[in-house]
Amino acid sequence: MPMVELKDVHKRFVKGREVVDVLMGIDLRVGEGDFLALMGPSGSGKTTLLNIIGGIDSATSGEVAVAGEVLTALGSRQLARWRAANIGFVFQFYNLLPVLNASRNVELPLLLTKLSGQDRRKNAATALAIVGLEDRAQHKPGELSGGQQQRVAIARAIVADPPILVCDEPTGDLDRDTAEEVLDLLGILNRDHGKTILMVTHDPKAADHAKRILHLDKGTLVQQAA
Repeated sequence: MPMVELKDVHKRFVKGREVVDVLMGIDLRVGEGDFLALMGPSGSGKTTLLNIIGGIDSATSGEVAVAGEVLTALGSRQLARWRAANIGFVFQFYNLLPVLNASRNVELPLLLTKLSGQDRRKNAATALAIVGLEDRAQHKPGELSGGQQQRVAIARAIVADPPILVCDEPTGDLDRDTAEEVLDLLGILNRDHGKTILMVTHDPKAADHAKRILHLDKGTLVQQAA
């Protein structure tokens, strides 16, 4: 089975009397260990598609199967448990809690598990070591650079060892050199740790780090490039 499989997925929003079709008949297969970049103009449906795959939004119609589960068949509690075990999220603006140090920020997803405090701290330390920030574990976000904050966010995304990372403009707030460092890290997670990565980006140089590039335009997949 593919890691991600979408069949005839539609997403529609209703605003008053207006109906807005955001996704129209999306068919998509993503294999285990793939690194996919989603590109397209603003408003093309990229983030909506990513959110549906990550289980934080639902399709209006069609079938969404991710990591062996048909998401449309899951209730809200089941979906929350599935998401915590299978999806790591990386966003453009990091979403770190400013009052917590790096270790505690990374530990947050594990609060939903039955791990002891000692095991949570151990797993957070391992995740920070993977992203090269073990020496910044006690620093708060305000004491870190933008690139370091994004690395903490990536450590938080991988701390529960999910098979899939969904990344929404992960380098959009970074300078070019720092962006390249973050993209290289994503490449290592894909190549050496087997993570399946789906990344939304406007940046062709960022997309070049992926194994595949798909283009969305007006809610439809319109082009695929190697």
